[in-house]
Amino acid sequence: MKHIGLIVMMAILAYAFTKSDILLLISSGIALFLFGMFCLEESFRNFAGGFLERILHTLTNTRLKALFFGILTTSIMQSSSLVSILSISFISAGLISLADGIGIIFGANLGTTTGAWLIAGLGVKVDIAIYAMPLLVFGTMLMFYNEKQTKYLGYLLVGIGFLFLGIAYMKEGFEAFRGEIDLTRFTLEGWRGLLLFTLMGVIVTVIMQSSHATLVLLLTALSAAQISYENALALAIGSNVGTTITALLGALTANIEGKKFALAHLFFNLFTALVTLSLMHPFMAIVDKTAAILGILADDYALKLALFHTFFNCLGIVLLFPWISPLVLLLNTLLKPSKSTTPAQDDVLYLDESALDFPLSAHTVLMKESKHLYQNILESITQSLSITKNDINSGMDNDEIIALRSKAIPVDLDAYYEHTIKTLYGKIITFAITAQGTFSEEYKTDFIVIKNASLRMVEAFKAAKHMQKNMLKYLESSNLDIKNEYNTIRKNLINHLRTIQTLFTTTEEDVAILLLSKLQVDIQKYDIASNKSLDTLIRTQKITSTMATSLMNDTTYAYTIATELTKAAQLLFVHEEKGLKARREALILNENEAMTLAHENDQRSSL
Repeated sequence: MKHIGLIVMMAILAYAFTKSDILLLISSGIALFLFGMFCLEESFRNFAGGFLERILHTLTNTRLKALFFGILTTSIMQSSSLVSILSISFISAGLISLADGIGIIFGANLGTTTGAWLIAGLGVKVDIAIYAMPLLVFGTMLMFYNEKQTKYLGYLLVGIGFLFLGIAYMKEGFEAFRGEIDLTRFTLEGWRGLLLFTLMGVIVTVIMQSSHATLVLLLTALSAAQISYENALALAIGSNVGTTITALLGALTANIEGKKFALAHLFFNLFTALVTLSLMHPFMAIVDKTAAILGILADDYALKLALFHTFFNCLGIVLLFPWISPLVLLLNTLLKPSKSTTPAQDDVLYLDESALDFPLSAHTVLMKESKHLYQNILESITQSLSITKNDINSGMDNDEIIALRSKAIPVDLDAYYEHTIKTLYGKIITFAITAQGTFSEEYKTDFIVIKNASLRMVEAFKAAKHMQKNMLKYLESSNLDIKNEYNTIRKNLINHLRTIQTLFTTTEEDVAILLLSKLQVDIQKYDIASNKSLDTLIRTQKITSTMATSLMNDTTYAYTIATELTKAAQLLFVHEEKGLKARREALILNENEAMTLAHENDQRSSL
């Protein structure tokens, strides 16, 4: 149905173009301008190599910083849409708070006014088409280079070139319109005109998905005297409201925090529009007086519109910025996750499509989801040991836990895998593969590593499932020697699981590095100790050959569990933050170092 609508619309436009060369000229200008905006967004999304995301992550820890971040980035990139999508992605990933995200979008609304000043000051007064041609030539040449920075610099130049060319075409089209049709005949004054043209501004911006394009369109029409100044102001207000549709569309695939952000964006623009419309004539008087002070001519309506646009957004910030905290409380009250939408244990908690817009947000949610998978794997491994996850997190020592859980607790781990792990694991792998194909080689390794960490966790689960059969059998055996050996396996794995839990919860990097090194050494110690114990039991014939075979196999499974979980924890820790990878890898013991240290400790303890 959507495709049929598009075909019909294109057919109508094609027919209209055969009847009016001027309409074709203006439409071409709009198309070139929108394509230029697309090239600019692609350039800024890729050219900085993640710099924008890192700046957002580190420099928006206060609302005032967030406000200035929104102003600065939107002024530079001339795309509030990109800033909105970036903010939604980061809020959904938990990288920034909802309050800081609201501060960013307040600033982005003000930052977008710089585009109106540039267009009003230069675009409609200077023949910028002559600057567009060399930019397009040089930009196209750079785009054919394989080197990333050079390629996206080309996108930047081509984007600016098409923006200039689009403005020139629209300006030329409206100038030609003036000779044939006088659109000012449709001017409406008073409240009817304000409301009608505000609604038109919303509709045009929703269609073009760019408030900048709407502003360029009305500025060129205003400079050609095709619309009245008052109607142009109403169109500008409508364009601000219409631009929220991008945030709303971006929030459709986001989690509830992203939806709250989009609603806050809509509320800000709607509230500011209603206040401005209700005070329109005093507002226009203030703009006229300020324009006179700034030396703007009384009939320079393009610059006065840019000034109005700036005042309009400043008013919203002044009125609403102090009320961000109550706004967040209101949004939290209005949008609560219902019981039906709260993710179950067997489903993802953090992954959503909006996180795939930027590599840092994708990396963050994938890391969180992998740790969520680990908690489910931990549950299954404790069940295979006939203990509970709460035992691992409790303050009891190992002997207390073993004494408390002396009886075997049968659990169907195959059913547990189908219900709790399979879906979650599959979605993690799918998300990681999608992220690998979405982002550049620079980020691909991180997604492969997190995917491999999840794979290792599942391998640990499989080992626990294989070990469970004999664990249930020998925990209640009348042979105390074999029972003690299986309790030793339990104690060793309890220690290991507790260390990993501490590793995942600590915020101290030095502590985490020490814990990882301890895990590496403990793995080797468990292997050495179990081999010695097994040799002794076989020589003294305290266990049967069947018991010995089972113990050898299950010791290997226990070693696999410890090894795979340790490697998974190490991968997640090392790759948690991109800039820390090399330093963290250098500080953690490797397998040979851990083995050497374990043997040295064993020799000292036997002296």
